[in-house]
Amino acid sequence: MLDLPLVFLHAFPLDSRMWNGIREPLSRRARLITPDQRGLGRTPLPATTREPSLDDAARDLVALLDKLELERVVVGGCSMGGYVALALLRSAPERVGGLVLIDTKASADKPEAAENRHALAKRADEEGIEGWLAGQMLPNLLAGSTLESRPDVTETVRDLIESQPPAGIAWAARAMAARPDSAELLRGADVPALVLVGEHDNLTPHAEASAMAEALSNADLVTIEGAGHLTPLERPDAVSGAILDWLGRAPTR
Repeated sequence: MLDLPLVFLHAFPLDSRMWNGIREPLSRRARLITPDQRGLGRTPLPATTREPSLDDAARDLVALLDKLELERVVVGGCSMGGYVALALLRSAPERVGGLVLIDTKASADKPEAAENRHALAKRADEEGIEGWLAGQMLPNLLAGSTLESRPDVTETVRDLIESQPPAGIAWAARAMAARPDSAELLRGADVPALVLVGEHDNLTPHAEASAMAEALSNADLVTIEGAGHLTPLERPDAVSGAILDWLGRAPTR
């Protein structure tokens, strides 16, 4: 049984409220920490002249663990949160006792994807995000069935997106574009891991999830039926159930 605190990192372009649907069941099992990442939610964007990098987000996380006096944790992340979890594994592997990788991938952006992120960041800087970002992203974030028949989820995601500071959106987009490939990192990781992927996730599809699970030495792969890229919002019961089941079976390292 894996008995460590859980630190879950949110997706782009959202904040920690995306975990609201799974807080209660997971908090009954373990201490759950869900920080807002820099520039998003309630966390300010630090003043810096450095180029945006998820390594800085990983350093933020180490500082939080130090403040909370937590030596090792299970680090979970959805989408961008998964990229930050991998950045933490790269820079401070001794702090990672387990991984939960949700609708994310180990591969770096292809040139076209990186260009699209930079274009999004530039527009956010110049125009803000109101009136276009949510509409642009919702079709990729949610399954078609969610968009068609679950207006509550669609509006929740829209509200989360539209409440984010444009500067934080721009920083995160540029940082994601610069991230390295992490396939070799996963091959060297000796921690229990759970990989979750939505059945209809088009941004980080099943092939990417399978590649991560195969690269890891001790990983379970679970497909969340009827969900797209934001499984914790679309199918919170299925996601929390899969995580709780895995925590009960995963060995402590």
